[in-house]
Amino acid sequence: MGDTVRRPLGVAYRWLWTSSGLSNLADGVVKVALPLVAVQYTRSPTLIAGLAVALVLPWLLFALPAGAFADRFDRRRMMLGANTVRVVLSAAGILAVALDAGSIWLLYGIAFGLGTAETVYDTSAQSIMPRIVERDQLSRANSRLFGVELTTNQFVGPPLAGFLVAAGVAATFAAPTALWGLALVALLFVRGSFGTARTAETGGRTSLRTDIAEGLRFLWRHRLLRTLAVLTGTVNFATNAAFTVFVLFAVGSSSAMGLSEPAYGVLFATTAVGSLVGSLVADRVERVLGRARTFRLALLTSALLVGIPAVTTNPVLIGAAFFTGGVGIMLWNVIAVSLRQRITPDRLLGRLNSSYRLLAFGTQPLGALAGGAIAELVGLRWVFATMALLVLLALLGGTRALTDDAMHAAERDTAQV
Repeated sequence: MGDTVRRPLGVAYRWLWTSSGLSNLADGVVKVALPLVAVQYTRSPTLIAGLAVALVLPWLLFALPAGAFADRFDRRRMMLGANTVRVVLSAAGILAVALDAGSIWLLYGIAFGLGTAETVYDTSAQSIMPRIVERDQLSRANSRLFGVELTTNQFVGPPLAGFLVAAGVAATFAAPTALWGLALVALLFVRGSFGTARTAETGGRTSLRTDIAEGLRFLWRHRLLRTLAVLTGTVNFATNAAFTVFVLFAVGSSSAMGLSEPAYGVLFATTAVGSLVGSLVADRVERVLGRARTFRLALLTSALLVGIPAVTTNPVLIGAAFFTGGVGIMLWNVIAVSLRQRITPDRLLGRLNSSYRLLAFGTQPLGALAGGAIAELVGLRWVFATMALLVLLALLGGTRALTDDAMHAAERDTAQV
């Protein structure tokens, strides 16, 4: 492994990294800017909240078909097409402002279209990586990619959105239009063919339903991948349950912590800072501790992340736990994504990624509902304690399949196919 660390990731990877950074910067601007623009057309809380739903709904509706298409067509071209759609939709916002035709319903259409394009882009982007770098470079490549995505999406994009909205609605749409356009140009420099071979094993041209079913079966029958998906879904359930109600625990004079809104923002940012640090050190931690120990460490820090408010209101201790939890979450993401890229046959990788994300992320709205229900019935601290216990149970009972030997064996088997 020592030699691979010093080997360059290559020109194609640098262009992909650049394109991803620009795309995620545009995403970070849009996700914050859309609600700020929307208040100029409506003061309805329901309609404003609905914009967030419109952005994420395509993941539930189109994730599986997007994965199937990523295995049928050239993945780079799908990413180019997705960014082209983003440019067109954002430009439509500029045109609507120029013609004085803006409305909340136009924003809904733009949000849904951008969410659909994101579904296609992200699925294809995760599936293209094993064709860009060598298998033993995946952890380093993914950690750097996640680092730039996190920085642009969560640190640079949101404050930039605030300045753009203050400058005017047209500027709000113009900036992401330009960013997605530049990302599209950068992606053009990623040379090569990124389609998958349609071998005799697939039986020739198959239906979309058959392709999707094959991806779901592969995930469910592969013990390692199934375990990772279920554990990721469990952590996502727990974190969404805890963070949905944490604002009630932290903000306001009548809350347990008594924080102001700015202080709450700073406290919450510690998780993102931890995630950034985790993305920078993930490949080194993997080499030092091994993947099995790193997975267990990540689950332990996740339990600390969701459970710490159950035992203290001290913002320093909670911030430290949030930072540590952010590191652990990113360690898990980098290693899990790299592992599934290594052990999934290329012709199935798009469908595997979409099936995995549907199972892993489909628990998020359920967790939010559970957090609200538990808080309503027995109190806020019980939410944090219950979710910490859930993650600890996952750590104790759900990681038996995640051994270094099992992961090495799965990689050897895939390499021989």
